[in-house]
Amino acid sequence: MIDPARVRHCYELAKQDLLSERDPSGHWIGELSTSALSTATAVSALQLALINGSASSNADASLIRGGVDYLLANQNSDGGWGDTDLSYSNIATTMLAVAALTLTGDAEKHPSVLSAAKAYIDKKGGIPGLRARYGKDKTFAVPILTNYALARLVSWKKVSPLPFEAAVFPQSFYKFIKLPVVSYAIPALVGIGQAKFYHDKPWNPLIRGIRSAAFKPAAKVLTKMQPESGGYLEAIPLTSFVVMSLAATGRANSEVAQNGLRFIRDSVRPDGSWPIDTNLATWVTTLSINALSVLDDDNSHLTPECLDWLLACQTKTIHPFTGAAPGAWGWTDLSGSVPDADDTPGALLALKYFYERGDCDDATKEQILQAARNGCRWLMDLQNSDGGWPTFCKGWGTQPFDRSGSDITAHAMRGLAAWASDLPEAQRRLAKGQKYLAQMQHHDAWLPLWFGNQDRTEEDNPIYGTVKVLNYFRDIAASPVNIGESDRQAATKALKWLASQQNPDGGFGGGKAISDRTQGQYESSVEETALAIEGLLCDNKGTENSPAWENAVDWLCRRVEENSHVECSPIGFYFSKLWYYEKLYPRIMTVSALAHACRAIESSVRENPTSVSGNRD
Repeated sequence: MIDPARVRHCYELAKQDLLSERDPSGHWIGELSTSALSTATAVSALQLALINGSASSNADASLIRGGVDYLLANQNSDGGWGDTDLSYSNIATTMLAVAALTLTGDAEKHPSVLSAAKAYIDKKGGIPGLRARYGKDKTFAVPILTNYALARLVSWKKVSPLPFEAAVFPQSFYKFIKLPVVSYAIPALVGIGQAKFYHDKPWNPLIRGIRSAAFKPAAKVLTKMQPESGGYLEAIPLTSFVVMSLAATGRANSEVAQNGLRFIRDSVRPDGSWPIDTNLATWVTTLSINALSVLDDDNSHLTPECLDWLLACQTKTIHPFTGAAPGAWGWTDLSGSVPDADDTPGALLALKYFYERGDCDDATKEQILQAARNGCRWLMDLQNSDGGWPTFCKGWGTQPFDRSGSDITAHAMRGLAAWASDLPEAQRRLAKGQKYLAQMQHHDAWLPLWFGNQDRTEEDNPIYGTVKVLNYFRDIAASPVNIGESDRQAATKALKWLASQQNPDGGFGGGKAISDRTQGQYESSVEETALAIEGLLCDNKGTENSPAWENAVDWLCRRVEENSHVECSPIGFYFSKLWYYEKLYPRIMTVSALAHACRAIESSVRENPTSVSGNRD
């Protein structure tokens, strides 16, 4: 039996903790995990720039040493490196660390480190194992092998050529060219492709001639796409791959390389490491607003300062990176951000709370309404022909992180549904999206594109994906959107599946194995348990149809009472199976889950006063 007072108390504790994480300017910035992969690529870029005569190379020696020290201190016991300090080793990050340590000469100075790393790489299949990890997607495999070649650890013959000449075409043509990299990796396509061409020209005279003619025009794309910060996507790995490629082709002092180096220097952390990206400020702010707004008894978080900041984050011009139209949001307010179909609905949902419950005058409400309409139109224009939503670019579905995704689609549909009464076209778009989600349900669950679980064989996360879809079904129950019987059946099956995933300790998901790994039992994670609670309560009917929720809420309340609800798990993918965790994720998800639990308890008490123990006071 659930004690309502206990749940409410834990909610208040988690809520105050989340509010305390706000920046003084009124929004949230968060903190991304440090990354061995980012650190390795940054070290390689700085070292290659130094070797190749970068004008500011003397200032970078201490940064290189700090990064090397971090890598040497954070090698896992199996000889490899993981993407974060909470991640298992993987072949990609291990190869990048070996390349960095080789370039700096530290691999030779620490033979035991190198020997253990090589043994791990061999165990994972070497270069064929790396290629198998990414399949047809060359977004990361080719840059990693290029880094290896620059460290003289592999012949350039092993590095696949990338058609950098394709970058001279208008962005609207990219979906027809079927590039071997995803849309966000065009800078890597150019930089890495040109490094391969520079060091190992093709034997075919026609291809050689075409690429020679396109070399300088394609290089101009790097300038066009580089943001003010110097960091492509605000991401250290992507920027580092470009910088090392330019440095290795005689362009260490080019404007693009120097801007990239500036970004790398600006991004280093006190311990000598680098994060995977600068921050996810827009994303964690909208998630926080939406979590804190589940209960309507306190709207103090809906401040004018936060609203102004969020409205200012909306893109006002065509974006140079993807050619995206104005009207959307990216993951941060920094210049390297790119508008996408996950952050945009997050902003739309947050704006709905400001519109309905914020202390706004009529002029401000009109401003919110116009921003929401623009965001919804942007989302509708991005919808793929299969009915789903991609992350960045419509119609690029040849590579994994460009295809439609269930989590992205469900979130985009929630954003549209929130404003559907103002959008006559929304009903048709949502109907197409519902058909897509129906097709993507497998074994009663949905798989997400951008989140995973490192303990699952396929590194996927059906709990996250399923809950995101269930959240859509929950939201549309109170909206003008039509839902059919087949959708209701799909949601019912998903709820049963979700309940069946509960661990013996009452939580969900997990990190470290606590029993025979083949049995699928793991220590539960805060993030996945909180998500599961929200999903189990998605029917808006109280608690009677979700018997698993009580043990899950008890598990989460105990974590709050111990103040261990702040412990993170590497749940996020930052492109192509590159893991990260975010400091605010467990905090935000805990607040959202307990808020939904409070609301469900209040509903059950009204309908059946004996359904829960304790009292609401």
